[in-house]
Amino acid sequence: MTDAHTINMIIKEGEGLTVEFKEHFTPRITEDIVAFANTKGGLIILGVRDNKTVIDEKLTNDLKARINDLARNCTPPIQLKAKQVGNVVVVEVPQGEEKPYGCGSGYFRRLDGITQKMTSQELRVMFKENDMDPFEEKTVAGFSFEEVSKEKIRTFVKEAGISLGNIAASDFLKSLDVADKSKVKNVGILFFAKDVHRYLHQAQMTLLGFKGIERLHIFDRRDVKDDLLSQFNEAVMFLKKHLNVRSEIRGVNREDIYEIPFEAIREAVVNALMHRDYSITGTQISVEVYDDRIEIVNPGGLPFGLAKKAFGTISVRRNERISDLFFRLHKVERVGMGIQRMRETMAAAGLREPVFETDGFFRTILYRPERAGSESRQTSEQGRPESQPESQPESQPESLEERVLQLLKEGASSKAEMSGRLGQKMVSGHLNKIIRSLLVKGLIEYTIPEKPNSRLQKYEITESGQKMIDGKKFFVKARNGKRK
Repeated sequence: MTDAHTINMIIKEGEGLTVEFKEHFTPRITEDIVAFANTKGGLIILGVRDNKTVIDEKLTNDLKARINDLARNCTPPIQLKAKQVGNVVVVEVPQGEEKPYGCGSGYFRRLDGITQKMTSQELRVMFKENDMDPFEEKTVAGFSFEEVSKEKIRTFVKEAGISLGNIAASDFLKSLDVADKSKVKNVGILFFAKDVHRYLHQAQMTLLGFKGIERLHIFDRRDVKDDLLSQFNEAVMFLKKHLNVRSEIRGVNREDIYEIPFEAIREAVVNALMHRDYSITGTQISVEVYDDRIEIVNPGGLPFGLAKKAFGTISVRRNERISDLFFRLHKVERVGMGIQRMRETMAAAGLREPVFETDGFFRTILYRPERAGSESRQTSEQGRPESQPESQPESQPESLEERVLQLLKEGASSKAEMSGRLGQKMVSGHLNKIIRSLLVKGLIEYTIPEKPNSRLQKYEITESGQKMIDGKKFFVKARNGKRK
């Protein structure tokens, strides 16, 4: 696999799970050596910059001896090969059979395209059950290179930003290490087969739209039995179809902003595809849209040995090669912090924190903004709030915080009721931030304090909040300008 043609192709594809570039030799390559041995094996190419520029490296006898000494001093020792290929030096590290491997600076692994030092907890998780033949590495009887779609390869190459020229499909798959000389691995089938479902029936996704908040009345359904990139794109299109969107002009461009941040949605979908247990037959990933939330469910709970309390703090890849291909497609970041990013983007949008459930299946729940209910305001035939008896205010509230306190005093106890009284069609991120601020200041409190994220949650003004607005009479303008 280390001929000049293949190495040039690998350099064009860039770094990944099994490829690392180094400008020149340094003793620190021992970290990459043990990382490859601890993961899937790989190639360290000396004489190449991170931007894929070849700057040449020569394999002298002294350099070869130094590389072999580093490998022998690992614990356990690692057998590798170093050879000159054109203008670069290729160090070929096999996947180890005596994991974990360590060096003087610790234990390392590959996570997508980066070498990462492992903690003691990650060591216990990653190597407690050492499966040398995971599902993505296996093959399917009867699948041949003739079953590979050249169109899917072209789509992958274009989206990954790779320029390979006119190469054989078999050579491309071998360079990605999703095939060997004679067979295509399951990971290669999942991404590049003409008919994925024919060979891997469980590799499918169901997209569902429900009326209401219960799993009862389906109004839209789509079954996707294609490759994993197509499943990702179909899920994104389905969610865009069923989520509310508003437009904002920023500079000279119009930007569509969805009610749930699409960064969080993308992370949830790609995580389901990367981490599902593909060995479980008769199952599929499901993407479900409800009036109040979306749920993304994949077969397989937490990876073996990963405690619930550690979830979201460390990254364990159930499918290393699938994750690597999504990384090459720019659908996932290097550092494996998708759960944290989901939490941060939802909080920044003023939405409820994502919920993650594990019960043999892994479920991600992203809540939509709360909408102003019909009971929160009376509407006329034209759909506008009817005017209420007008009262002369003594003063206007000085801030939205005071307006919210006044609304609570007047009996608007839910977010939807407050939003309706403020003339908003749905609960805004700004209103959510104001409510969190009032909670922190002790001016309001939960009616269900033991379940702060309950969909039935309401709010009450505290004694401190009463004192803050004592003596003031406020009014709130409805959308039609009438005083309420």
